[in-house]
Amino acid sequence: MTVFHFIGIKGSGMSSLAQILFDAGEQVQGSDIDKYFFTEQPLRERNIPIFTFDADNVKEGMTIIAGNAFPDEHPEIVRAREIGLEVIRYHKFLGEYIGNYTSIAITGAHGKTSTTGLMAHVVGGYKPTSYLIGDGTGAGHEDANYFVMEACEYRRHFLAYNPDYAVMTNIDFDHPDYFANIEDVYSAFQSLALQVKKAIIACGDDEHLQRIQANVPVVYYGFGAENDFEARNVEKTTEGTTFDVFVRNEFYSTFFIPLFGDHAILNTLAVISLCQYEGIPAEIIQERLHTYKGVKRRFTETEIGNNVLIDDYAHHPTEIRATIQSARQKYPERELVAIFQPHTFTRTQAFLQDFAESLSLADTAYLCDIFGSAREQQGALSIDDLASLIEGSAVVTTECIAELKKHEGAVFLFMGAGDVHKFQEAFENVLQENETA
Repeated sequence: MTVFHFIGIKGSGMSSLAQILFDAGEQVQGSDIDKYFFTEQPLRERNIPIFTFDADNVKEGMTIIAGNAFPDEHPEIVRAREIGLEVIRYHKFLGEYIGNYTSIAITGAHGKTSTTGLMAHVVGGYKPTSYLIGDGTGAGHEDANYFVMEACEYRRHFLAYNPDYAVMTNIDFDHPDYFANIEDVYSAFQSLALQVKKAIIACGDDEHLQRIQANVPVVYYGFGAENDFEARNVEKTTEGTTFDVFVRNEFYSTFFIPLFGDHAILNTLAVISLCQYEGIPAEIIQERLHTYKGVKRRFTETEIGNNVLIDDYAHHPTEIRATIQSARQKYPERELVAIFQPHTFTRTQAFLQDFAESLSLADTAYLCDIFGSAREQQGALSIDDLASLIEGSAVVTTECIAELKKHEGAVFLFMGAGDVHKFQEAFENVLQENETA
């Protein structure tokens, strides 16, 4: 029996895949830097060995899976090739692995992770399902029928897949360090569309997705009456959202979700559309939607005293708007305080005005220094450039986080794709000290 060795096992996709293989009965280990990431927690819970990078970790007979962030010159990759082992990149391995199942690839500029988590939960209530979610969560079943996976468009990575189904939530301009413009993004999705085997489930309210051409049926969902699956009679409360679904203008069923915001309705419609296409009964869909608990870093709530802290991955203006809309629905009478950490200088520069407009939807905005990346450590602008565009905003550090205390009883939205969690943790410590004082 081979040992699967993951180079960069703490990566969100790599961690998920390692969990899947382990759950399916394989022998798994991996290596990474000696720094804690939340993605390693489920690995440690399974007692999957995690080593610090070292060429000696690689031994004959292993199957080597390498994360895309690591170049061919990485010591472990060099050692693997020296002893004649094939080094399989993450996306290539996953693309081959999903061929064993009815595969459902979920992609889009926004909503991938939330929709993947919801899809896996609902479909898993019908038949055994393996899944890979971009929040570092994965699960495998030896007798799985379905494989639900998040498929990222960045650097066209999703073109390594030929899924049975593709769910396309939206097309928007993001990753300006790679994509030239919105048409470049569209071309990537169009390329994927031609690789899908059974059907595409796409948001018909998205003008770009309306142009998608494919060799398989394209099933549209959304709020518009022209969609195959349409949400009508939407009722929003502080407990969640109820809506009717009409399939080609015929009433299908009524659904409740313990989720908030228009984007949550659209994500759910995508799941309902796929399930109806696969013949999964409405009763199972309804029951599973009721019990859905969400995914990591997507509107994750913590209450301390009468303060509500929400951790969210929102790092694009569209996502910030969706998060604030969700908070307004659930907490209509509360002050909303946004604490936002921009992710990468290129994205901040490309969407500077859009960031300002979306963050202005909160009652107050605090800004953290721009979080760079391995590819991009500095840029031509600073956080002050964004702050100057948002009336009443302020720049905050972990050292002066106690300043947020003046918003007593507020809902605090900690948003970003970098390490914004350290600002939330610092504020939690301040609040807890007050609680015990």
